[in-house]
Order: sequence, then structure tokens, then C-alpha cells
Amino acid sequence: MTERDLRSQAASRLVLINPNTNAATTEAMRAIAQEAAPDGVVVEGLTAPHGAPLITHAQALAVAGEAVLALAEGIAAAPPAGVIVSAFGDPGLEALRRRLPCPVTGIAEAAMLEAAAGGRSFAVVTTTPDLVASIEAMAIAYGHGPRFRGVALTKGDVHAVMSDPQRLVDALAEACGEAIDRWQAQALVIGGGPLAQAAKALSGRFGVPVVAPIPAAVRLALLRQVK
Repeated sequence: MTERDLRSQAASRLVLINPNTNAATTEAMRAIAQEAAPDGVVVEGLTAPHGAPLITHAQALAVAGEAVLALAEGIAAAPPAGVIVSAFGDPGLEALRRRLPCPVTGIAEAAMLEAAAGGRSFAVVTTTPDLVASIEAMAIAYGHGPRFRGVALTKGDVHAVMSDPQRLVDALAEACGEAIDRWQAQALVIGGGPLAQAAKALSGRFGVPVVAPIPAAVRLALLRQVK
């Protein structure tokens, strides 16, 4: 295979990393990313080799960053056009960027950037109260402090809410409405990789844009891809 063939092959691939250990979640997120990708781009999924099946607190997020980095050597052996870190805390993002020759995009990074486009104010809607502080810090670190309005949470135990797809959609929809009423948010970000299907279901329900992080990350990753 020639160098040109290798470049062409790489340009047709994105790798989505699921920083939690749930392989079914990996496939669900990969499928949503594939649907968002243009024809000719193949999205491959990788699952964290260790950690938690659902990231709900700061310690699990830190372990997820280590697990993401553990995948770097295998990815570097055949670099794709881009890599997507598909957990809303963007765990391991900066460290992975230092290890890989291709662009690396976080789903929170991409979603917040899209939500804030044109100077819009935005809120994050999610299920994990123990990650609110890290989400707030991340919004500021990404330069969105003046536009970021806060984190609106679903009601009830996170594991119970996440285990029932319809309950999850309904709970997120209620929190979206509260974010609009409370903060007059001009855009909403659904904060979580495993919330991808619910984010898709909420599209078009409100009078403001609802940003689904995985499709946003696909769009940003392709803008950044190696030419």
C-alpha cells in the first residue's frame, strides 16, 4: 500500500472512544456518530479497558482519563482522521492529544462550541449531580464563562433514570424546560455520551437549539481532520 493509499484510508476513519466500560453503550454511541458522518467516513468504536460502566462522579472521571490514555498506543499504530472522546467530561483529552498524531475532539468541547455559536447563552442538561462542578469548570476552561448559564439536572436517582429510556427522555425534557425558564438559555447541551439516544429524541422539542454532543463532535472532528 502506498503512502497516498494510507492517507486516503486514514481520512475515511474516525475512532470514537467510550471512556466507560459498557460495550453496548460504545456501539450505541458509535452508531449515532456513524449516522452523523458523511458518506465514505467509517466510525470505529473502542471501549475503555478498565473503569466504571457509567461515569457519575469525579473519581470515575479521573479513572476514565487513564483508561482513555491506555488506548493511545493502539490508535497511534494506525492513526485515523480523528479521535472522539465520548464522555461529557472529556476525560484524557489533553493527554491523548499529546500522544497521537491526529486531531482529538471531546464531545463536551464540541457541544459547548456549537451551543455558544454566534454568542448564544447556553445551559447543560444532564443526569449526574456529582459532576456539576467539573462541567462548570470545563465550560470556563473552554472559554464559555460569559455565555454559560449553568447545569440543569434530571430528578431522581441517576441509575434508575438511565435504566429506562422513556423515563430518561422525559426527565431530560423537564430539565430542558427548567433551564429555559430559569436562565433564558438560548441553546441547550445534553451533557453525556450515554445520553445520545435521548438527545436525538429531544431535537426540535423546544424553541431553542438542543445540541447532541456526539454529532457535534463528528462535525468538529471532520473539520480538524488531517488533509
